[in-house]
Parts: sequence; C-alpha cells; structure tokens
Amino acid sequence: MEPISVFDMLKVGIGPSSSHTLGPWRAAEKFCKELQTNGYTDKVFSIQVHLYGSLALTGIGHGTDIAILLGLCGHDPELIPVEEVQLTPERIHATHQLNLACSHPIHFDPQKHIHFHFDKRLDAHANGMSIEAYDQEENELLNCTYYSVGGGFIVKEGEVEKESIVQLPYPIAHARELAKYCADQNASIWEIVLENEKKWHSEKEIRNKLLYIWSVMKEAMYRGCHTEGVLPGGLNVSRRAASLHKGLLLPCEYTDADSWLKCLIRCDFKFNKVLKWIGCFAMAVNEENANFGRIVTAPTNGASGVIPAVLMYYICFSDKEIGEEEIIRFLLVAGEIGSLFKKGATISAAMGGCQAEIGVSSAMAAAALAEGMGASVGQALMAAEIAMEHHLGLTCDPIGGLVQVPCIERNSMGAIKAITAANIALESDPEKARVHLDECITTMWHTALDMNTKYKETSQGGLAANISIKVPEC
Repeated sequence: MEPISVFDMLKVGIGPSSSHTLGPWRAAEKFCKELQTNGYTDKVFSIQVHLYGSLALTGIGHGTDIAILLGLCGHDPELIPVEEVQLTPERIHATHQLNLACSHPIHFDPQKHIHFHFDKRLDAHANGMSIEAYDQEENELLNCTYYSVGGGFIVKEGEVEKESIVQLPYPIAHARELAKYCADQNASIWEIVLENEKKWHSEKEIRNKLLYIWSVMKEAMYRGCHTEGVLPGGLNVSRRAASLHKGLLLPCEYTDADSWLKCLIRCDFKFNKVLKWIGCFAMAVNEENANFGRIVTAPTNGASGVIPAVLMYYICFSDKEIGEEEIIRFLLVAGEIGSLFKKGATISAAMGGCQAEIGVSSAMAAAALAEGMGASVGQALMAAEIAMEHHLGLTCDPIGGLVQVPCIERNSMGAIKAITAANIALESDPEKARVHLDECITTMWHTALDMNTKYKETSQGGLAANISIKVPEC
C-alpha cells in the first residue's frame, strides 16, 4: 500500500472540484512537464484535449475546461492569484492564444480544441482525459491519458507506480492497525500520525505546513462570510453565508481573519445560534469554492467546508482554550482518517457518489473533534464510523454540473453530523459497538460499486434530473 501523507489529503487548491478542476489542472501541468522533459515544448503547434465520462458530463459546470487552460499555461493552483483564475481563460477565449508552459505561445481555441465526449467513458475510471500535442506538420509529439481519481490525485495510464522509498514506522492500511499501534505505544492517534509524517518532513515543517493549511481554511471562511452576490455558472444561486454572518455576529471591530476569529471566540451563543454558525462557516467555504476561490481540498473541493466548520466549532465553542497545538493535532487526525477511506474505498464522487466526499469529510472531522474533546482512540474511530454510517448511499447529483445545489448545503449537514457523531462516541463504549470503522469503509465501497452510474457525479440522476433549470454555460 502506497504511503499517504496528511498533506496528500489536505491540499491547497482552487475550486470548485478536486476531481474535475484540481485533478485535470494537475494533469495538464504534468503534460507540460513531459513536453519539457522530452524537448518538445518549442515544437508544439497545436494541442487537442479529450474529456470522457464524468469529466465530460459535468466538466463545464465544474470548471474542467478552465482548469485545463490554466494547467497548460503552467500556473500552479496553490500560487496563482485568485483573480487570474477567471482572467487567463477569458483572454484565451478572446485571443485564441495560449502561452504553453508560460514560454511558448500557440493557437488554441477552447471551443474547438477541448472535446467533451458525453457518451463515452474510459474503462479505468469515470474521470478520464487525454491530451495530444502535434507539430506544424501534424506529427504527434506526445499523447497521454490521465485519470483524476479524487481529491486532486491523478494517475497516468501506462505509468508504473514507483515503489515508495518512504518506510513508515507505523504503516497503516486499516483502522484496526492504527488502533493497535496506539495501544502498543500508549499514544493518541495524532502522535502516531506525527511519527509517520516525520519520514517526509521535519517536525517544524509539519507544524508550519499544517498552520498554513489552517490559515487557508480560515481565510476562505472569512472571505465567504463577507462576500455577497450570485455564484457563477447560470443557476443564479445567491450567496447566503454573508447575510447569515451579519445576523449572527455581535457588535465587534475587526480588520482581518485573525481579529475576526478573536471576536467569535469572545461571543457566547445559545444552541440554536451555534447551529447557525456551523452552517455559516461551512457554506462560506463552499461558496468560495463554487466561485473559483482558494480553499483546502479536505479531502475534496466539494466537501471542503466540513472540516473548517467543525474546526471552527472546536475553536469558538469549546469549554477550553484552543491554540495552535490543538489545531495541528486536529488536522493530523483528520488527514489520517481520510487516508483510510482512500486506501479502502474511494474519495471520488464519480466512483462512489457523495458518500465519498461529504461522508468521508464528516468522518474525518468527527474523529478529529472527538480526540480533541478527550475521546479514547476507540471512541475517535467510533466517531468516524458513526459519521460515515449515516452518509452511506448518499448520491452525487449536482444540478447543472455545478458544485452548488445541493453541494453547498450538504457541507453544513456533514459538519453537523460530524459533531453529533463525536458527541455520541464520547458517551459510548467502543467495545460494545456492533460496527467497526473498517467494516464501514468496506460497506461504503460495496455501496459505491452497487450504485447506479447516474448517481455518481454525472448530473443524470437525482435532483439534477428532476429540477428543470436551464444552465446556459452547460
């Protein structure tokens, strides 16, 4: 089993979709690097892109075409100025000129050179794409097929996966292995995960990278809570987090995300308002995600609001003071739980429906919150199981292929379920549980295999098939 780092599960990226935006973006980047490695970049005269399966069916709504343009231009989703995410594709559409790998201008008309094969799916995965490069004489220089397998991960067809040189002190493929390591070492989950992460990074680097992840989450919530308007794509979905935030926050002066957070921590809220705040935090992130904003894939873009919302609940509404150390531990636990689902099932909605996105993020958040609130290892794993158990079979049916309806609200529901799961687990004896996390992950995968394809991010079933809304861009 290939080792998976916490930073594979928690990645900074651009919305709206990890598998349909971030994955194709990374694939286009990888293609450019292969051109450069082979000395082909300056010889390229034209490029053709082919999208299959779910990438074709919901590609426009998910910004797949935009992501491919940005990837071919050599932009990095972690570093690109957010305003350029829309401006660069607009320039390419207007001029039909693309600066390949930031160095070689070519003629490129997205309407003619990006092909959506709505009725064809590649065998290996629902999210398949190929990119072809030709010289001026129309000789093929390079032809690569990639699969976007969820969470921003990509696999190139025919590429043999290199054996990892990283040998973890605690290799983990199943929850029971994690529990055994914790018992043998008398350690919490975060301590075991930290020891594994030290094989990739120093402890200082791990700390700084996790705090950066948190800062991106925090900034996304802050922007979402202070931005009004209508989301792009044609559904005319109004942003709600800002108005909800305005009605909840008590009078307080602040100038940035950090001073805003201090205002929140000082406030005392009744149960009903706490519920509203959780929904506000989750929707704020996913409204940013739907607006091509910078968020953290956790473990996917479509589910990127759950973990920040639960972490904010932990920080703002806990009985104890929550500082950087607690935030770091929370993210370590969340990342490890996510990796268990990727290894044992899937985190791709195109393969498993929304249970693979909202369900997994809810399980990640539940375990992290439970351990942060003093749960035993067994109780933390139980919290993850409870959260996923009540997302089993959840379909992915984005209306118009846009990560807006029902996706934004689902993040709020996933966050609430995570908190409920953590509280139930804290009051339970895991030794008496009839279902273990490992069995729940297996069940999720079997459910995914049994699920009709139209409920797997195709916009051909569920709400997407029953709401008659015309989306011009699609």
